Amino acid sequence: MEKHIKERIYKEANYLLKTNKTLRQLAKIFNLSKSSIHKDLKERLKTVDINLYHKVQIVFQNHIKTRHLKGGESTKKKYQKKAILLSKIK
Repeated sequence: MEKHIKERIYKEANYLLKTNKTLRQLAKIFNLSKSSIHKDLKERLKTVDINLYHKVQIVFQNHIKTRHLKGGESTKKKYQKKAILLSKIK
């Protein structure tokens, strides 16, 4: 594996552990696709640093456990915004 890819993987993994951001948020921050971030942290990291890989997987599992809550919050906010806009029109 090339040196710059290893460095990128370390940066992504450490940033994820520090900030607890989602894959989509990391993709925007690092200007990569969500698929690249996922491949880096799910496949490549395992061969680079197994201990760091296990820490990242714990964060991923937490994201999976809470994603239904985040989706519900997003939907709630969406309809609250619509309600506010409709009340201003009336």
